[in-house]
Amino acid sequence: MSRLRVLCFSLSIDGFAAGPRQDLANPMGVDGMDLHQWVLPTRTMQRALFGADQGTTGTDDEFAARGFEKVGAWILGRNMFGPLRGPWLDEHWKGWWGENPPFHTPVFVLTHHARPPIVMAGGTTFHFVTEGVHAALDRARAAAGGMDVRLGGGVATVQQYLRAGLVDELHLALAPVLLGSGENMFSGINMRSLGYRCVERVATDMATHVVLRKD
Repeated sequence: MSRLRVLCFSLSIDGFAAGPRQDLANPMGVDGMDLHQWVLPTRTMQRALFGADQGTTGTDDEFAARGFEKVGAWILGRNMFGPLRGPWLDEHWKGWWGENPPFHTPVFVLTHHARPPIVMAGGTTFHFVTEGVHAALDRARAAAGGMDVRLGGGVATVQQYLRAGLVDELHLALAPVLLGSGENMFSGINMRSLGYRCVERVATDMATHVVLRKD
């Protein structure tokens, strides 16, 4: 069976994965983009976001590339898809990423409000799942065709899957910044009691990369 993996998930030193007051001007919350300076300049992300064959190489880029390897589908929470809440009153919103999102696979978005699929350029199709986390995972695994499913976040979505015992692996990138407030990854989560242990750790100038797996 394909694995469910959290990959390239950036955290501040004080455990926040996003800053406060998310809006159109601050999709990751205030100061939240500071967490992603390790990955945005890499060749992997420059190619994924802009189709450009440029960018930094080295360890950070290697971890960014691993975040796309053997991934056949994604799962996102609605908060990760956009700032809209409640019923889909404006179906013109198609995510933060423009007409060619970086996923290039089927993406299953958790929501309480149904919406038809959105077919985007580059092989990305957004599917909106109202039946909960297990249904989204079942659909993502079916779409992945034996490849892994990447759980993209946000924090509340990752926590739901952790509490359900469904996450096989997490790659956390600890950025050398403090946010002070926002969405805390480990609030109410006991990773040790859930059976996770550190199996890999590598530090660069921009991040400390930690890989956790279950015993």
